[in-house]
Amino acid sequence: MLDEEIQSRQAAATAPTRQAPAQPAWLGPLLVVGIVLAALNLRPAITSLGALFEETREGLGMSGTVAGLITSVPALCFAVFGVTAPRLSRRFGPATVVCAAMAAVAAGLVIRSYATGAAGFLAASALTLAGIAVTNVLIPVIVKRWFPEKVGTMTGLYSMALASGTSLAAAATVPLTDALGGSWRTGLLIWAVLAVIAVIPWLPIARTSRREQRATAASAGTAPTADTGPRIARSRTAWALSCYFGLQATGAYITMGWLPQIFRDAGVSASTAGVLLAVTMAVGVPLSFVIPGLAGRMKNQGAIAATLGLFGLTGYLGLYLAPVAGAWVWALLIGVSNCAFPLVITLIGLRAKSPAGVVKLSAFSQSIGYLISIPGPLLIGALYQHTGGWDLPLALMAGILVPQIVLGVLAGRDRTIEDECGMAD
Repeated sequence: MLDEEIQSRQAAATAPTRQAPAQPAWLGPLLVVGIVLAALNLRPAITSLGALFEETREGLGMSGTVAGLITSVPALCFAVFGVTAPRLSRRFGPATVVCAAMAAVAAGLVIRSYATGAAGFLAASALTLAGIAVTNVLIPVIVKRWFPEKVGTMTGLYSMALASGTSLAAAATVPLTDALGGSWRTGLLIWAVLAVIAVIPWLPIARTSRREQRATAASAGTAPTADTGPRIARSRTAWALSCYFGLQATGAYITMGWLPQIFRDAGVSASTAGVLLAVTMAVGVPLSFVIPGLAGRMKNQGAIAATLGLFGLTGYLGLYLAPVAGAWVWALLIGVSNCAFPLVITLIGLRAKSPAGVVKLSAFSQSIGYLISIPGPLLIGALYQHTGGWDLPLALMAGILVPQIVLGVLAGRDRTIEDECGMAD
């Protein structure tokens, strides 16, 4: 009996091991294209609706309550659906899930442009936002898995593409709508074309990823294990990063929703106020590439978080003291401050050692963060309506940046959630 066991072990030791196939040469470049196209589609569904919101509301006969609900849906969907990303990623692989998510974005955009009532429009929008939410969570995971030595660079490319898509949809939706006949339905539908294009590169990526996953499992002689990563709620860094994500998202949503009105109430024309908002958004395009690359080369990213916060504090102080005289400067400073988003996405990739850790941290921080961001724009609006001016709202907007700076410094420390949770590499 002992001899048989020894012979069995020797045979196992000398048997040829099935190796997972090497990744094809085209996979890396196609992943870059896929990441860029996915990022371009993560905001047009929201900003295109913002540009045509009044026409859409009238066309569907929305009540004020329903209209207010739709404006709050994005952050809520990001929080709710983002939680599902880790389980979906473990079951099907992150590339396959992103492929399906892009298809969901396209389908939702098509369906909502043909909706005949507010309920159907809201349901279709939720489908699109679910796809966006899952992609939000999984892109950092894909970057960590396939580009572990280039987290900063790839996150910068992703963030720059996201900012470009945001600005493009905000600037081009109305002109394109007018050129195509003036219907709000057409204006919303055109962005489905970009989403369909984004699905194309993810089809071969997903197929190759699934084949690699099966080959890896076969070489180990076992079924794929469900690596759930660290117990995320035990990590102080995860909580700091989540709250930092929430406060920066709050600032971004307040800026997009209220900055033009601040300038208009100060005496700036409506057209100029719109251009000032465009400047605030556009400054994020180049910085969204620069900041992650810089952060990826640093051990501690707290200094970047503090610097971005100080830019915002200066911008809000300027809006309080001289909103018209320095309008262009304040718009630029606030735009720089809003580049905390590419920084926090980079930190998600840096604060975890493994793809399993990244997917847990990404889902945890974004879900909690977007929940934190929901009340901010509503509170600013209530203060503005109650006081009739911008002194108290501006003080609150500046005040939010103080804990944001503190949390950014904490999240930027050189440590990982696995170490904090007592897990081995």
